[in-house]
Parts: sequence; structure tokens; C-alpha cells
Amino acid sequence: MSGHNKWANIKHRKAAQDAKRSKIFTKIIRELMVAAREGGTDPVTNAALRAAMDKAKAANMPKDTMEKAIKKGAGELEGQSFVEAMYEGYAPGGVAMLIRALTDNKNRTAQEIRHILSKHGGNMAESGSVAWMFERKGVISIPKSEISDMDEFQLLVIDAGAEDIKDEDDPVQIITLPEQVSDVKGVLEENGYSVSYELTYIPKNTVAVSGADAEKLLKLLNLLEDSDDVQEVYANFEMDDSEMEAIMEKLG
Repeated sequence: MSGHNKWANIKHRKAAQDAKRSKIFTKIIRELMVAAREGGTDPVTNAALRAAMDKAKAANMPKDTMEKAIKKGAGELEGQSFVEAMYEGYAPGGVAMLIRALTDNKNRTAQEIRHILSKHGGNMAESGSVAWMFERKGVISIPKSEISDMDEFQLLVIDAGAEDIKDEDDPVQIITLPEQVSDVKGVLEENGYSVSYELTYIPKNTVAVSGADAEKLLKLLNLLEDSDDVQEVYANFEMDDSEMEAIMEKLG
């Protein structure tokens, strides 16, 4: 059984292979702008900016595009002003969702999200009714093939400040507090590991979905993430791996 992380990985893998690259750039540019505006232009002291820059590099964004976005966010260049907005809702099967948006018009974005939810078996929730079900965490991913001794690896990351390690799947995921992710990442890189990471929301409890609800849920998640204003959707579901793969293939 897998959940939100597996769905996100499949979606990002597929998006990297198709014509949605321009949409990926648009979302990352907004991420860079907001991170620079809220935390400054120094990635050493601004973890959100550092994560956005790493995401931009992984997507092969041109360096000048990335630098322009950071300067716009910091006010050094003219550009639109985006703000972060969090929306809460429920999907088919009783799945709770946090929807993170970066927008220049909160009312427009809220209306669009409400429309997508109501049309596809979900609904908006009151502020605070869903957020408590999730925790803000740093998630570091390491290819399993790079870990020769799991016990030794676990000691290394726990000593570095990690909270938890999930080694059932590939890549192995290390869970940290948001403020610890940089320290743990640094230790892993010093020891020669290939590191990718993100700041995310992890559900405290999950809901198992299958059959018709599973297909409706994944369709809804895809539609939400395809919205220009939506950066990420976090959902507390569990689903059989093979069923998820089959549905994602069907949805295209």
C-alpha cells in the first residue's frame, strides 16, 4: 500500500516526460518568487528558497530564469506579486486534503478550487478542520542502491537529527523537522549520497481507498494540481500500488 508520496512521484515522473514542462516552470517560478520575498535571497539562510532552487535545477530550468524569479520576488525587478494560500477539503472516500496555492488573487483561486472539488465528488472544508490532520516535515530521498549497510545508514541519519526513516520503498525517505532538513541533508552529502528533498505535509493518519473512490480521488488530485495556482496537494490516503499505477496509466 502506498499513498500521497507515491502518487506525487508518478505524476512528477510523467510530467517530466511530456509537454507539461512549461507548467512545471511556471509553478517553480512562483515558488522562487514567494520564497525570496518572504525569506530573502540567500539560500544558506532561507530553506524554502534553497528547496525551490533545487527543484528548479532538477527540472533543468535555465539559470537566468531562476535568477530573474528570485530578483522579482525580492523586489529587485518588476513582476506580479504572489501570496501563499492554504485551502482545506475532502475528496471521495472521506480523504482529507490540504491544497497549497501561490496566487495573485485569492478569491479567484478559492472559486476555482471549490468548482473543481464540487464537480468531482469533493467539497471545501472550514479553515482548521483538516489542517490538524497533517504535520509540516522535511523529506529527504536517497536512492536505495547507494545504501550498502542500512543499520549503519540509520545511525548516521539519526545522529544527524532525523526523526524517522522509511526504507520499505525506493528511494529511501528520511523524515525531519523542517528546521533540521538542511543539517541532515548536509551530513548525507558529505558522506557521498545523492540527495533530493522537499518541505511537505505528512498525514498523522491515513484512509484506505479502492475501486471507484480510488479512481475519482486520483482524477480529482490530478485536476487540482493542473490548476496554475495550485502548487501542491497533500492527501491522507493509502492505495494498493498496482491499482494506483493502473489508474494513473488510464488517466494519462
